[in-house]
Amino acid sequence: MNTDGKLTEQKLDDITASIIGAAFEVSNTLGHGFFEVIYRKALVHELSIRGLSVEEEFQFDVMYKWTTLGRYLCDLLVDKSTVVELKAIERLNPSHVGQLLNYLKAGGLRVGLLLNFGRPRLEYKRVVL
Repeated sequence: MNTDGKLTEQKLDDITASIIGAAFEVSNTLGHGFFEVIYRKALVHELSIRGLSVEEEFQFDVMYKWTTLGRYLCDLLVDKSTVVELKAIERLNPSHVGQLLNYLKAGGLRVGLLLNFGRPRLEYKRVVL
């Protein structure tokens, strides 16, 4: 995929800042306790309001020597540059970061966000390759 190569660091920073702002809006409005899919739908709506393009359940092919080995399905791809993985759990752990890193590698992208709506206050991690 690798469409973020054309984007400046500032543009990627602006996109992630917009996503985080939208996620806080969703978290503050809905609170915690819903299933992940509810937060995903609300975040897609909020990102659309903010003028960002969003693709839900975007698939990345995992390639090895010009052969597709399988596919990864990320929650959101925003502006064809930023992977967003949502959780609604008590606590993030290193395997969740690893999952996001795999999506970035498979997609040839540099920036991803891990958002956890399962706590009273939104928890997030920005991951950069």
